[in-house]
Amino acid sequence: MNRMQELYNKEVAPALFKSFGFKNVMQVPRIEKVVLNIGLGEAMDNPKALEAATADLTQISAQKPVQTKARKSIANFKLREGRLIGAKVTLRGPRMWAFIDRLFNIALPRVRDFRGVSANAFDGRGNYTLGLKDQLVFPEIEYDKIDKLRGMEITIVTSAQNDDHARALLRLLGMPFSSNKKEA
Repeated sequence: MNRMQELYNKEVAPALFKSFGFKNVMQVPRIEKVVLNIGLGEAMDNPKALEAATADLTQISAQKPVQTKARKSIANFKLREGRLIGAKVTLRGPRMWAFIDRLFNIALPRVRDFRGVSANAFDGRGNYTLGLKDQLVFPEIEYDKIDKLRGMEITIVTSAQNDDHARALLRLLGMPFSSNKKEA
């Protein structure tokens, strides 16, 4: 069992059960999946960019990404329906817990001028989305092997009913939220 999953089972879940006064163990919020997404507008002009982004995402997640297609045509962006414009990976189970451990303890502290992540990036249903400006914060990516810095979005999907429960879950797991009073 992963270190982060063990922390959740032994410390976080009982603490959440006690602090929120749940009546059933199944009400305790848990992480259901983590979705990594790279959107590539440049893939329309440069098809090699999609292959490079897919390779980076494969290294970061240890799982082969799915290439995403445009749902609608948008004339202003010269985008046609069905064109490949990104890649995404959905992590569940042991790979999800291993990725969360690497994200919280290795990748986020490597971000330049890191002061914590915003505590307000929840969507109202208990899901948290985090944007990274480059993929170099992950130790799996070698600086010499990348062609371009690409941003990515990381969405942590929880079973929490509201943002306060999800915030408490992520805080107890070790998510480095910023301590700014105006943000929190």
